[in-house]
Amino acid sequence: MDDSIIYFPHPSQTTAEGILAVGGNLSSESLKLAYRWGIFPWFNPNDPIVWWSPDPRFVIYPNKVKVAKSMRPYFNQNKFRVSFDTHFEEVIEMCQKIKRKEQAGTWITEEMKAAYIQLYNEGVCHSVEVWENKELVGGLYGVAIGKVFSGESMFSLKSNASKFGFIACAKKLEQMGFWIIDCQQPNPFLESLGGKEMSRTEYLKLLRKNLFEDPNFGKWE
Repeated sequence: MDDSIIYFPHPSQTTAEGILAVGGNLSSESLKLAYRWGIFPWFNPNDPIVWWSPDPRFVIYPNKVKVAKSMRPYFNQNKFRVSFDTHFEEVIEMCQKIKRKEQAGTWITEEMKAAYIQLYNEGVCHSVEVWENKELVGGLYGVAIGKVFSGESMFSLKSNASKFGFIACAKKLEQMGFWIIDCQQPNPFLESLGGKEMSRTEYLKLLRKNLFEDPNFGKWE
């Protein structure tokens, strides 16, 4: 991709692994165009930017999130408190630094972090903060355009804090009329919350419909 031109191939033109393009930049305009068409960046530090459009897609409908019995006391007893868009930089930094069993390092580079902070400042990216008293113990962030929320990363310092935040986020998205949460790739955590596969064809149909919706940029709280 030429850095001076914002252009992506059609999302169906990927490799078998789901890679669509390599190169370009992480400008706000590039990212907004990418997310409108279900394309997202994911690459290792010091490597070129790699843009993905996997098939099938892993999604969750906000009104169909599964709340396990074990989670109900957390909500009934107000175990945690949730806020939105109040500490975005802290959330993305924790997502960057948290150690994960399945990963040797982080894909959230300094360049990536700066790009999503800029999207947050433009009201395109949002954070969910989970608090225990005055301590930030969990959270997640993602991109919201129209009626589609694309989850990016989450972290948890206390048991079930990230799950609590995700369920609270889904409830808010349902109240705001969002159609879908794009989880990109499956994992056991997301499967336990009701995640399902959707073909790229069906996903692109939904995104074309979403083009006619108000982008709804702006802070949630």
